[in-house]
Amino acid sequence: MSQVVIGIESTAHTAGVGIITSDGKILSNQRAVYTPEEGGIHPREAANHHSETLPGLFKAALEEAKLEPKDISLVSYARGPGLGPCLRTGATAARAFAYSHNIPLLGVNHCVAHLEIGILEGAKDPVLLYLSGGNTQVIAYAAGRFRVFGETLDIGIGNGLDKFAREAGMGFPGGPKLEKVAKGPELLDLPYSVKGMDMSFSGLMTAAKSKLDAGHSLESVAYSIQETAFAMSCEVSERALAHTGKRELVLGGGVACNSRLREMARIMAEERGIRCFVPKRALCVDNGVMIAWLGWQMMSANYAISEQDNVVDQKYRTDMVEVTWR
Repeated sequence: MSQVVIGIESTAHTAGVGIITSDGKILSNQRAVYTPEEGGIHPREAANHHSETLPGLFKAALEEAKLEPKDISLVSYARGPGLGPCLRTGATAARAFAYSHNIPLLGVNHCVAHLEIGILEGAKDPVLLYLSGGNTQVIAYAAGRFRVFGETLDIGIGNGLDKFAREAGMGFPGGPKLEKVAKGPELLDLPYSVKGMDMSFSGLMTAAKSKLDAGHSLESVAYSIQETAFAMSCEVSERALAHTGKRELVLGGGVACNSRLREMARIMAEERGIRCFVPKRALCVDNGVMIAWLGWQMMSANYAISEQDNVVDQKYRTDMVEVTWR
């Protein structure tokens, strides 16, 4: 008989509650996104949004799944990395639900959850290209941990896109809005900052704003940002694939919703003769389902929950997680 896990996501602008069975059937994926009136994400305002919306998300998820709290086998929540007030709000909601219904509770790593939900798509042992607001990493499993083979040296690619879009007067979130206008026709010369296996995006965004101020069209600048940033990301991913010898690539994170990134990753994978797995967009963005699924993966491998597993950690890196379930 399959078990049922509920997951709570609250690392940044998204409050999410997802329910999934131990055999991978998604029963509900409820989300509410905090969108600031101006500027970027204010951690305290986002946390207030989560505290207001999470009770309703719990109720909606259980109703959609046609379940009662007694049917839940595990409560899983994102303990990091992320914004402190947001993480603490999600953790409080998870504890309240778990303790009031006497259900085991487990905090998990948000970044690893993006990888595991990609593996649910059918991958076995992939390299993950993880592109989101606060995180940009190329990850793969090796010797008991998910290793970071390359990452941003400054800002996450999503935060960079959002910053440029704000400065261009487009508002938040910037990534989807830039994708809509990224039509070219001109490919502008922007900094291509790949340093070994790492990437840098801040100079790219500064140079792009200068191009816009110099009179180049928003369409051309947006197109050039995407082509440059995504080429950098795919290059580092390809090098990680060559280094590890792995035959699968998984995309994850909110930026993985971008159609051009998906196209470029698929082209690279096809040219290498490997498989590319791209989760549905609802599973690329932050969501509670991926948190629930990672929790189940850990518990099904008899993971021993410690006090440390239920302490919020804003700087909980991908490679800090001891992987006992692979």
